[in-house]
Amino acid sequence: MERPQRWSTPFGAEMTSEDVEGLLRRPDIAAIESDKFPKHTPLHGVLLNDTRIVRFRSGDIVVREGDYGNSAFLVLDGSLRVVLAPELPQSMLGRQSRRRKGFFEALSQLWTNSRVPEVRDISHYQSQGLRGGTGSANARVFLQDVPAVLDKHRTAKLEDGALFGELAALGRVPRTATIFAEQDATLLEIRWQGLRELRKYDEGWRRMIDQRYRENALKTHLQESVMFSRLDEDALQAVVDKVLFETYGSFDWNVAFQKQRQSGSAKEPGIARQGEYPDGVLMIRAGFARVSVKHGNGERTLTYLGAGDHFGLGELYTAWKNPEISDIALYTSLTALGYVDVIRVPAPVLEEHVFPFMEAPESTTMELASTPVADDAMMEWAVEERFINATRSMVIELDRCVRCDDCVRACASTHGGNPRFRRHGRTFDNIMVANACMHCADPVCMIGCPTGAIHRTVETGIVVINDLTCIGCATCANSCPYNNIAMVAIRNSDGHTITDPNTGKAIFKATKCDFCDDNPGGPACVRACPHGALSRVHFQDFNPSGAA
Repeated sequence: MERPQRWSTPFGAEMTSEDVEGLLRRPDIAAIESDKFPKHTPLHGVLLNDTRIVRFRSGDIVVREGDYGNSAFLVLDGSLRVVLAPELPQSMLGRQSRRRKGFFEALSQLWTNSRVPEVRDISHYQSQGLRGGTGSANARVFLQDVPAVLDKHRTAKLEDGALFGELAALGRVPRTATIFAEQDATLLEIRWQGLRELRKYDEGWRRMIDQRYRENALKTHLQESVMFSRLDEDALQAVVDKVLFETYGSFDWNVAFQKQRQSGSAKEPGIARQGEYPDGVLMIRAGFARVSVKHGNGERTLTYLGAGDHFGLGELYTAWKNPEISDIALYTSLTALGYVDVIRVPAPVLEEHVFPFMEAPESTTMELASTPVADDAMMEWAVEERFINATRSMVIELDRCVRCDDCVRACASTHGGNPRFRRHGRTFDNIMVANACMHCADPVCMIGCPTGAIHRTVETGIVVINDLTCIGCATCANSCPYNNIAMVAIRNSDGHTITDPNTGKAIFKATKCDFCDDNPGGPACVRACPHGALSRVHFQDFNPSGAA
């Protein structure tokens, strides 16, 4: 077979050269300097393979606040509305409204559960505002009364030529607003790879995207950091004007992760190398990066960095404080784990606006580099397995577990007779990470869900699935790099599989651990373990019971 190429799988199967020619006649697309694109990535190819024309009917939700996306949208025709305030209710976005069960309601599950697992009352599905058949990738949640929404919510209008969604697509951060079609609208959806090429080769797009990021997101991001929180408006703007945006690794890291797991070979793009001069502080905006130090012929992992962390501050502050030292260098290296979005703050900016007003950093990477090898062996393993992505891993200490399966039974009792995890998984020494949803910091499972059924709860940040709007397309299950989402055939109260009347095929729903988010006592699996062998942890904070 031929080697798969960059455009072996186009974004839109129905996109034609005629469609591209029509786009090139639009002033905003015609302004792109096509001669700046290389022969292997021509503008025509980007439009043909990395974009698709999508149509929305009045009331259709295009993007939801809090969703993760990998594409941006350009309005070709029609009008849309951005919801500014107040936010739309979660139920209107296709998400479930959170309601905790009472004590007796939770207890009654022990004897009220059906003898048949995965039973559903299909009458609940009929009232959902959902367009498109079960399993259809074109299914959408829609607002059934647009005039009422416009009356109750403050909105802004988007019309022909408006671009939105690019910051979330390139920065791998949640959507910041909900946008719906006020009238029937036609949009050009641009997947992140094509958006990257447009920004890379066309100065106009690069300037527009960078300026929008500086105006809409960067200042807020910097103010959330202790380094810049004390700056006045003028000083903060001076920093905003000088920082650089960088991305490393593959946005779709989850696609290749399983193969890398099997082969044991993973190439991590370098961001900064041990021994190099630090020319600026690196702030992680999204994704993860590995901090390591040379150890023999290889690298030894010390820790990892995620959103909100920074790298190189200690070395730069030392160099500024001790100008007589001319050979300041990085004590450690930084490499991208999957995908990482970085903001580089140049050293001169820090020396002018930050260092004169800050105390010495409490710790440096030099101190990390001197920690004993044995202390970070588990961290090395967690990084390799990408368990660092987890905020709530299910960890079982095997020397305390007696294989009684009380955790499995408790989970089944809480979830209609079918457990939401499997009591097996990857092991390190006497520690096993079971196959249960880890409620990841970078939830790639949420990218591409057509109805927003899989989402984070506003109150707790737990990743849950709204059974009423899940269409069984399996996008989330296929995207999860840890195989922690299962597709199950649902049944009626008689135990018969529910089928689609048009095709006769069984209807499936996505299921996974929801951290017992609606139960008053928290995760049933943890409470049921008689020996305290099971816990739900963030790996940076994890300390096994046998550790000192």
